[in-house]
Amino acid sequence: MRLVSFTRPDETPTYGTAVGETVRDAGRVLSDRYPDLKSVIADGAIADLADVGDEIPLDAVTLLPPVPNPEKILCIGLNYLPHIIESGRPHPQYPSIFTRYPASIVGHNVPIERPRASREFDYEGELAFVIGKDGRHIAQDAAWDHIAGYACFNEGSVRDYQNHTTQFWPGKSFERSGSMGPWLVTPDEVGDIRNQTLTTRVNGAVEQHAPISDLAIGIPDIIAYASTVLTLRAGDIIVTGTPGGVGRYRDPQLFLEPGMTVNVEITNVGTLHNSVIDERP
Repeated sequence: MRLVSFTRPDETPTYGTAVGETVRDAGRVLSDRYPDLKSVIADGAIADLADVGDEIPLDAVTLLPPVPNPEKILCIGLNYLPHIIESGRPHPQYPSIFTRYPASIVGHNVPIERPRASREFDYEGELAFVIGKDGRHIAQDAAWDHIAGYACFNEGSVRDYQNHTTQFWPGKSFERSGSMGPWLVTPDEVGDIRNQTLTTRVNGAVEQHAPISDLAIGIPDIIAYASTVLTLRAGDIIVTGTPGGVGRYRDPQLFLEPGMTVNVEITNVGTLHNSVIDERP
């Protein structure tokens, strides 16, 4: 099942499922029980969305990040060997975790914004997953049971701000600099995520291409480690890292400018598309 959050043509926020070139507005039917998709996930009620709600053409709605209101977004840095090598960092023993905030990401087909403070705006295609049920001290062999689904993520990164200090947070937190979507695909539809492939295209040219199996620290390890520190909540988003080929380490460098497009594609998940504009006033 492909789960979506979106705004109707009248700009009312809602949620539901995507099927072909339509979405079904389950939120209009179920809002008394579940005000948003996060509450559906938290109640273990994803199956209740099947075939529920009126159909609306996909191109008539504005897609939001699949979970627009997570309690937390945890991002893993330096988690593919080619990116570790190109950045000159050592192979990680533990996941390098930093945070983003909901205001820093937009949905599919919504422009991402190059901040006015910098011209070093970079792309990072990544796999994201959403936690499906609360858990603390989750064992690695139980980790897969805590995943509600998978989505594509563009970790738009402002490189000079990222490298002002050893803390990544400033360069990863500019408003509307990243994106997630186009939907959240449930694990039964994706199959083994480790068998899927991630490809990032900038203006149609392939800049990143890697199998998910190349993750230096795998998904069960990430879940086990993060849940040792804090309780993972249903609806939390975890972003797993980017392969090699980011713009900063190319020669010549490739930074995003207004008018460019970025597509992040993951097999059996979908393709996240965003154009680039300058930061709005």
